[in-house]
Amino acid sequence: MEKYRKGSRQGSADFSSSITSPDFEMGWVHKDEEDQGNFFHRTWDGFKRDPNRLVSPRGVVGANGKVFDAEAAAHATADSPLQRSLKGRHLQMIAIGGSIGTGLFVGSGKALATGGPASLLIAFSLIGIMLYCTVHALGEMAVAFPVAGSFSAYSTRFLDPAWGFAMGWNYALQWLVVLPLEVVAASITIDYWGSPISNAVWVTIFLVVIIAINLFGVKGYAEAEFIFAIVKVIAVIGFIILGIVLDIGGGPDGSYIGGQYWIYPGAFHNGFKGLCSVFVTASFAFAGTELVGLAAAETANPRKSLPTAVKQVFWRICLFYIVSLTLVGLLVPYTDHRLIGASSDYDAHASPFVIAIANAGIQVLDSVMNVVIMIAVLSVGNSSVYGSSRTLAALAEQHQAPKIFAYIDKRGRPLVAIIFASSLGLLAYVAASPNQDTAFTWMVALSGLSSIFTWGSICLSHIRFRKAWKMQGHSLDELAFLSQAGVVGSWLGFALNCLVLVAQFWTGFAPVGYAANTTSENVQNFFQAYLAAPIVLAFYIPYKLYYKTPFMRCVDMDLQTGMRELNLVELLAEERAEQAAWPKWKRAYKFLC
Repeated sequence: MEKYRKGSRQGSADFSSSITSPDFEMGWVHKDEEDQGNFFHRTWDGFKRDPNRLVSPRGVVGANGKVFDAEAAAHATADSPLQRSLKGRHLQMIAIGGSIGTGLFVGSGKALATGGPASLLIAFSLIGIMLYCTVHALGEMAVAFPVAGSFSAYSTRFLDPAWGFAMGWNYALQWLVVLPLEVVAASITIDYWGSPISNAVWVTIFLVVIIAINLFGVKGYAEAEFIFAIVKVIAVIGFIILGIVLDIGGGPDGSYIGGQYWIYPGAFHNGFKGLCSVFVTASFAFAGTELVGLAAAETANPRKSLPTAVKQVFWRICLFYIVSLTLVGLLVPYTDHRLIGASSDYDAHASPFVIAIANAGIQVLDSVMNVVIMIAVLSVGNSSVYGSSRTLAALAEQHQAPKIFAYIDKRGRPLVAIIFASSLGLLAYVAASPNQDTAFTWMVALSGLSSIFTWGSICLSHIRFRKAWKMQGHSLDELAFLSQAGVVGSWLGFALNCLVLVAQFWTGFAPVGYAANTTSENVQNFFQAYLAAPIVLAFYIPYKLYYKTPFMRCVDMDLQTGMRELNLVELLAEERAEQAAWPKWKRAYKFLC
């Protein structure tokens, strides 16, 4: 495995040098290649498959007869020739602001109207605790095994290959349907200004931008997310400062608001069922947090970069979700008719952030916030192509998807998977159809519970990994990064994920105000809320029965393949000796950040 860790950049056939060299980025070539043709020829040549860099090594069989070869799958995902060019700053900004989107900026308005400000705060706090435990569990495994398609790969390696297959396709489908949804959402944000231009034109522009970004490979995705995240972070911090000023009476009219909306109309709405409804909405708002783990296989030095990025998630949860939503609950009463008067889930008129600014009578800032919402939507659309293409490539490596998706071009891009994911963006043109509401409601339903299954699988995989690590004679000192929440945190995260599934079942079966609905409307509401569950089972059960995959026993789990450094123990000993000499303030800072 040493050759996968480091090597020469000077023409070596070494695997690592090939995937980390600058000419993996579009448009960069060595000087000695200039005589091979002009820029356009070299760019075109970059899209060709390199026969010497097969995603799955020759002779590897992912499903051998009726018995799944888990060891072969582990090797295939560990040896993926994806680019490894993500830097620490990319991972940190992806962790801090990567998945902040319409769930926070717009969806929180509907949650506020359903459950009230106290329910909003309680639900987001509980889901935040669950995500903190989940991301730390993922970080521990991703630092140890920075493999392609980490979510499904960890389920395959530590749980059951059939469950890994189901989780991989569950995650891929989640992001595949998100692209057209987010592109249409971005076009809807333009309607805030009453643009006379057809939405189809904006759909085309946004699709071209997102596809172009992803064709520049992981570096293009990372740089775009870096910029998007900075904009979102500045916007949220700005709103927090503005919100505090407005609440204490510093607005244009000088009126003090304080906590009056918690007294009248009240802190809770619709009782316990309202809280459960917000509990579900909150979990959707955090979707995408796990992208840090998916990027591990394309990170130059995951042992250094990932722990810092994982720790940043705590501050994102506290600052951007809890603090901002506390202010939202103070500034906007849940009885405000604009919260439930949205034409869609992406209508900025229903954003409590925009409503709070409008209530204060501040001009222009509402338009600025709408621009931020549009950027957030484009960011999620950008992430959708990245997330789905990498997951499809990983599934193909394990022979759980068509082999063509394992096509990696000379610049380290899963090209076919990117093209396939991008092509589904054409569904965004359904926005011009009279049936757009029906089509997109069911597309949202496809991805509705996907994140819950992903997060629950991460926690359970971590629990099984720790048990196998101990059973096979390893100590925790051999791990480069340990989850701060530990195994207890993973059990807590798993339990909270299960509670969300129960809450979603209840609120889907008997939503708020269900007595006024017809039977057919209630049935439709249930499947729109719970469609992802039968889809996961539809992937898992047939695969399990056909291949007769085993539940992975701790003694059989592969705990070696995919670890990037062979001399990890010595490296860790040196680093920990260095850290012991740090002053207390630096140790405290590194623990938190």
